[in-house]
Order: sequence, then structure tokens, then C-alpha cells
Amino acid sequence: MSVIAAYYNGKAILVTGATGFLGKVLMEKLFRTSPDLKVIYILVRPKAGQTLQQRVVQILNSKLFEKVKEVCPNVHEKIRPISADLNQNDLAISKEDMQELLSGTNVVFHCAATVRFDDHLRHAVQLNVTATQKLLLMASQMPKLEAFIHISTAFANCNLEHIDEVIYPCPVEPKKIIDSMEWLDDAIIDEITPKLIGDRPNTYTYTKALGEMVVQQESGNLNIAIVRPSIVGATWQEPFPGWVDNINGPSGLIIAAGKGFLRSIRATPMAVADVIPVDTVVNLTLAVGWYTAVHRPKSTLIYHCTSGNFNPCYWGKMGFQVLATFEKIPFERAFRRPYADFTTNSITTQYWNAVSHRAPALIYDFYLRLTGRKPRMTKLMNRLLRTVSMLEYFINRSWEWSTFNTEMLMSELSPEDQRVFNFDVRQLNWLEYIENYVLGVKKYLLKEDMAGVPEAKQHLKRLRNIHYLFNTALFLIAWRLLIARSQTARNVWFFIVGFCYKFLSYFRASSTLKV
Repeated sequence: MSVIAAYYNGKAILVTGATGFLGKVLMEKLFRTSPDLKVIYILVRPKAGQTLQQRVVQILNSKLFEKVKEVCPNVHEKIRPISADLNQNDLAISKEDMQELLSGTNVVFHCAATVRFDDHLRHAVQLNVTATQKLLLMASQMPKLEAFIHISTAFANCNLEHIDEVIYPCPVEPKKIIDSMEWLDDAIIDEITPKLIGDRPNTYTYTKALGEMVVQQESGNLNIAIVRPSIVGATWQEPFPGWVDNINGPSGLIIAAGKGFLRSIRATPMAVADVIPVDTVVNLTLAVGWYTAVHRPKSTLIYHCTSGNFNPCYWGKMGFQVLATFEKIPFERAFRRPYADFTTNSITTQYWNAVSHRAPALIYDFYLRLTGRKPRMTKLMNRLLRTVSMLEYFINRSWEWSTFNTEMLMSELSPEDQRVFNFDVRQLNWLEYIENYVLGVKKYLLKEDMAGVPEAKQHLKRLRNIHYLFNTALFLIAWRLLIARSQTARNVWFFIVGFCYKFLSYFRASSTLKV
């Protein structure tokens, strides 16, 4: 029997961010391994035309929860949705619901966050810093609370090359940032944002670092731990390989490349692609929750959930494997033949990439206008290029994260817990994982039927032929123009033609003699 699974049975658990990618997988694992848990409270923002219970049904109707329904048939009765809005300073939780949460909660998993890299600083602070502060205040009033687990990111301190399992201070105190966001107008915030984030690339990493400082300052006597995952990707093993439901990180790049929108990217092929499967993050998080509650460490422990230290995969290798998978399992209705190239970071390359991406989009939109349809490709391409440009910081660098606490925790687990809550990425086969990832994007994200693969292959073949014909025609036109203007080019052309003619004549003469 798993000690960790047994611990969560009978517990009342609060999960923030339960409607997000990580939150869903966390809930699925809890219900599948600890079906006798008491209740999972989830904070859900009200949505027009949809009740909270309908939101729960929508979550449970996902293929992700098929196995859960077998081991825990009454799963819908064990999810208690709480109307809340983390964008509000008081979290917009009613008095009755608040009282229920404060009196009964045993464990808190704080997964909610804005993960948009280009989010406005005011909004990022509200979700990643202020909401964390308010939840900690709630936690301090929970008499039955045994553990509070805060999900941060391994890139909170990406301005450093080597990152230890400590909380690094930011130049400005979080409380001052929170207070200033309440009275500064957007124009002033936009002006001071670059100065505040300093050498971090975006508001996401900056506010996650501020959130960690808040955890440190507001923890009081709480049993708290912080989990820092790197780039969270599709499931590795549980409940089945390849499940994914959002376009963040690698998923968006896979779709863009598979549909032919993304043709080249400014990346360092030998930079470590520190992707970590979402089920690995969940297994570590649940193990951390158990350890924090049972062993009650004297200080806040930080756990890095990364792959580069134990089992590195590089962006170049990952890109080529993704393309190889497209050949076997192509996406439907691709815009162009899937292809990717890792280019340098020169200004010329940046300009050429923008032109080579946008030109086909403009042509396609012109075709849509001619056929009376609404042009959309240029807008989509601009959005894609903006997303890729925000990712370039992370795909051109490598980091080292210390993992002493993660390794310590692994050694504390029984063989059964190491099996049930496996977070040992040394066992991960990257080629197999990437193929399952691409397949998962096709099946679960794009909702494409595998029966359409033969037709998609034919479409891919046509795109390949069109690509070759277009390049050949372009080369011949360019060469013809060059010949018309340059005597040297004409001499080279005549030499090549003459050489080919002599070779063919020799070949035919040799064949005749043999006969």
C-alpha cells in the first residue's frame, strides 16, 4: 500500500487553478490513487451562462478522467466548487463558503497563476502575488491545515545561470509593489515595468519571484513548501501518454510547425530543452505535500522539478524528433509542409524570418479575399511570431538547478511510493515521449481523428511537391535574371550545360559499347 496515497484518504483538499492544465492532472491523480479522500475544494471563477456544477461536469467529461470514474464512481460528489475570483482583493468568496474552507481544509495546493509572458504587470501582480498573499492569510486561519504547497516556476530566477533551492530577494519589497499597483495608472506602470523586472525577460518570471518572497514573509507557523517546475509538457505515463489541453510552451510550437505556420526559429540547438511532463510535476507535488505534512520541516523547503540535471534533451534533438513524427502522423489541413530550422540571432536573420513567415500569410489572405472569405492568416501569423519571440529567451539558454531536496525526498519514499508517485526523469525516453506528445496534441488538443492520417499524408506529399516546384521555379527565375545581367554567370551556365552534355554523351557511348 502506498503511504502517500493512504495519507490523502479522508482529507479535505483545496486546489487553486483546478480548471488549468496542472490542476486537472493533480485532481485526477488524487482521485485515482486516493479515492477515499473526503473532498476537493476548487476555486472557480463564475462564468456567464454556466453554473459552477456545470463547470465541474465539463472538467469530468474530459478523457483525462475516464480511469477515475472507474475507481471513484462518485467523483462528482467529491468535488466542491467554490465561487471565487482571484482578480479581486477579497477573492470574492462568500462568508458561508469561506467558513467552510477555513474550518475543514487539511491541505492546500496553490496552482493558480497567470502564465502569460506578456501580461500587464498590474494583472500579473494581482494573480501571482496578491492572490498568494490572500491565500496565505486564509491558510493562517485554518486550524486543521497540515500543509500548504505553493507551485512556482524554475524560471522565477532565470536571470541566474545556477539556481539553488533558496528564495532569492527582489530589489523592491512585494508589499510596496502590491500597494503601488492600487494607485498607479497604466501609463506609469508601463514606464516602470522594465526597470522593475530588470534582467528578467517578462512580468511572469518577475511576479513568480515576488510570489515566493510573499510565501517566505507571510508563512508564519504554517508548514509550507515550494515546488518549482520547469517547462510543463504533456503527460509521460499517467493516466495515459501524451495528454495535453493547452497551447502553452512546446504545444504551441508543435501545432505551429505541424500546420506549416512556423518554418524557422532563432534557437540554440545545444541549449537544454528543460521540459518536464505534467504527471511528473504532479507526482512530486503530492509527495511534497505528504512529506511536508508528516515530517514538518523546520524551514520552507524548495523542490526543483526539472529534467536537465538528470536526463537532458536539447532543442535541436527535440525539433528533429518532432519533424520525424510529423512524417508518420501528419496534422490535417496543414498550411505548408512542416519544416523547422534553427537559425542564428543576427539582425539579418530576424528580418528574413519575419518576411518568410508573413509573405505566405499575406498571399493566403489575398486568396481568401478573392473567394469572399474573411482573411485571418496574417493576424494569426503575427500572434504566432509574437509568441515565438517571447519563447526565444528560454530556447537560447541553459540553466543549472540544484536538486538536493528533490533527491532527498526520493530517497525517503518506499519502493511502492517511488512506483506510484514516480518523479524520476532518468527513466524518461525522450524519443518516445516526444512522439507521444505530438500524437497527444493531434488527438486531445486539435481533436483530429487518427482515421484521417492517410489523407493527411497525401496532403503532406502534395505540399512537399509544391514546395520543391516553387523552389525550383524561383531558382530558375533568379538564375535567368542573373544570366541576363552577368557575363560571368553566363560563362558558368554554359560550362555546366556543356559538362552535362559531354557526360551524357559519354554515358550513352559507354552503354552502346557494352551492348
